[in-house]
Amino acid sequence: QVQLVESGGGLVQPGGSLRLSCAASRIIFGIHTMGWYRQSPGKQRELVAAVTSGGSTTYADSVKGRFTISRDNAKNTVYLQMNSLKPEDTAVYYCNADRYPFSSWGQGTQVTVSS
Repeated sequence: QVQLVESGGGLVQPGGSLRLSCAASRIIFGIHTMGWYRQSPGKQRELVAAVTSGGSTTYADSVKGRFTISRDNAKNTVYLQMNSLKPEDTAVYYCNADRYPFSSWGQGTQVTVSS
């Protein structure tokens, strides 16, 4: 069974930065599209950013220019660098590993942006 373990969440002031990490195990990491999603209370889970096995990236419009997704296939890890954080970025952030027809999720890490 695939395991995805997120880390790096926490409390940060508006304008600050955080880097999330997601370590994957029991997976052929390099062939999966890896993504970060987020969900805040009362809202649906939404895609934040994703990176394909070939390195192509996609971002939600709300985070373009502020967030950067990257992957290290040697370490089976995907990262999300979040800069210029805003209160509306507050959510639980989930790591996802996707290779049709299978999709796996981590347990989530809380990010709170507040002064």
